[in-house]
Amino acid sequence: MEPRGSLRPMAGVLAAIAVSMTGTRVSAIALPWFVLTTTGSAVWTGLVAFAEMAPYVLVKALTGPLVDRAGPRRISWVADVVSASAAAAMVVLHALGLLPLGVIVTLVAVIGAARGPGDLAKEIMIPEAAERGRLPLERATGLMGVTERLAVTVGPGAGGAMVALLGSLPSLGVSAALFALGSAVVAVALPRGLGHRAPGAPEHEEEEGYWRRFGQGFAFLRGEPLLLAMMAMVAATNLLDAAWSQVLAPVWAKESGHGPAVLGLSVSVMGLAAVGGSLVASAVAHRMRRRPVLFVAFLLGGPPKFLMLAVDMPVWGLVAAWVVMGFSGGFLNPILSAISYERVPRHLLGRVGALQGAVMWAGIPLGGLLGGAAVTAAGLAPVLVSCGIAYALVTSLTGLRPEWREMDRLRGHGPPGVPAPEGSAGTPGR
Repeated sequence: MEPRGSLRPMAGVLAAIAVSMTGTRVSAIALPWFVLTTTGSAVWTGLVAFAEMAPYVLVKALTGPLVDRAGPRRISWVADVVSASAAAAMVVLHALGLLPLGVIVTLVAVIGAARGPGDLAKEIMIPEAAERGRLPLERATGLMGVTERLAVTVGPGAGGAMVALLGSLPSLGVSAALFALGSAVVAVALPRGLGHRAPGAPEHEEEEGYWRRFGQGFAFLRGEPLLLAMMAMVAATNLLDAAWSQVLAPVWAKESGHGPAVLGLSVSVMGLAAVGGSLVASAVAHRMRRRPVLFVAFLLGGPPKFLMLAVDMPVWGLVAAWVVMGFSGGFLNPILSAISYERVPRHLLGRVGALQGAVMWAGIPLGGLLGGAAVTAAGLAPVLVSCGIAYALVTSLTGLRPEWREMDRLRGHGPPGVPAPEGSAGTPGR
């Protein structure tokens, strides 16, 4: 086991997240563009996105007890191997001329089903890595946010460039290689003792059945109004974000003539700016009031993403707006993740995190379907305006609920054994 204060555990977990998420982001550009250019149908593009995200949400929700029991390290490794195999199969079958839409849908569903528990497993290793490195929890979640945003920056930019130069399916081969590399990082680079079953579980839990352990996650969440409010709001914004990324932005890129390179640039610029936001959050978040920061970040980072595409701004104006949106968005995940880690006991992280993720991601499979159907029925510009208005209303009205006041009382509470940062507010208001 690594000595206390070692940064190797955190570095290993962050590397695994970075590699796997970069592979996901490359495929998120390559696959929709392949379907859209092959079929010319926004509906089919949304259907393929649904085929990935529906299994992602369902399997992630159901595997929480298994992650807690088997340990996140093992689950993460298996998930990355399965994702790499399914992505590689699409490339090989396309080369052989054996890749009809039905096979694409099936293999995309396999990738989604593997990614759900794989992402969950990596996320719940963060508190243990923070404790071993004696890092304040908000700093650890800020570093996780930086890693995620870097993957969001590199993946789409590389994906858009590769799609433009090489084509969609060769770019998917890069995703397969990155998933395979992620499994190698988990197997080799993480310290040997990291990512096994968490301490703190009751002695009789080993004898409890799957469904009883699954129900413990529900029982815990019922007593957490702040977490429930957070889950509801993020579920709504994720649905709208999914409609943008899976259908609205690709259709805009095609109809405007900007193409996949500018589509990849949009996500990359926002991701790069979000890296700066996450770095600032990791440095000063424990000295800031979480609630106003969170809701201002939502307001600046969400609605403009839709509205600016509806008014056909020039590319330089789009880039300027993407910078502001990305920097604001960089504050979101560090704050939201810190709240969850602070309130959930370590041995329940898999169960509770799976349910949280399932609820917050539940709208993502529908985002592409609804976005595709709406564009087909009403046209792109009206849908973009409607989504921007809906995003602003959801985030501003939800923030008025009283349970959000508990956010600031949690500030600075780190994992067990890690002192709260100087100037922090103390213990969570559970």
